[in-house]
Amino acid sequence: MLNRVVLIGRLTRDPELRYTPSSGVAVVNFTLAVDRPYTNQQGERETDFIRVVAWRKQAESCAAYLNKGSLVAVDGRLQINSFEDREGIKRQIAEIVAESVKFLETRRKSEKEEDESTDFPGDDMDMVVGEDDVPF
Repeated sequence: MLNRVVLIGRLTRDPELRYTPSSGVAVVNFTLAVDRPYTNQQGERETDFIRVVAWRKQAESCAAYLNKGSLVAVDGRLQINSFEDREGIKRQIAEIVAESVKFLETRRKSEKEEDESTDFPGDDMDMVVGEDDVPF
């Protein structure tokens, strides 16, 4: 039998890192926004929001390097969990248990723009250049 899921999408919010109370194992949860491959009648792409969970070192790496909007590829398996809500109604939730999470972007554009705007030594000095100072 085979249970394999491969997704590429963007995180809808920053990953949530926790540690299990009994053994202290790292676990991270995040949601991926994944566009469907076709458009609806209005010509728009619909999006699915898929829960992902990663464990141990992979969880710590995700928490350290990913944030809202990060583009990732997730390879894992589908898992259906059952639980009872506060009203006693039995519910099911589907999530992907990640075996591998690949970071597809090194940094987001906004972070690059922030780095490019950093001040360099001497930037705060006003420099006046006259026509006689230009060599051409």
